[in-house]
Amino acid sequence: MSKSPSTQFDRGILQGVPDKNGEDAGPMPGVFRDRGYRFHFYSNEGIPREPVHVHVQKGDADAKFWLYPTVSVARNQGFSARELAALLEVVEQRRAEIERAWNDHFG
Repeated sequence: MSKSPSTQFDRGILQGVPDKNGEDAGPMPGVFRDRGYRFHFYSNEGIPREPVHVHVQKGDADAKFWLYPTVSVARNQGFSARELAALLEVVEQRRAEIERAWNDHFG
């Protein structure tokens, strides 16, 4: 699942998507797509804001990855162990890009 022709840049903003509690999650800035997986974060990332991380969604499955101190799974709902391993690799390879998008959005 590395950067490939199937990878798309995605800075689109989704609106009106429910969070894990069924409430409006607020805008969801996209970072990129890779083979049908959407890498994004929520505009309402807590008060105080949580450390840099990225959410990954495909279908009904969703996961959250911390970027530091090492890339790790914070939460997984629906991805297989094989998918998680592949997603971890993508996040590790594109950590700088994700962090730049985070800093651009949250300034």
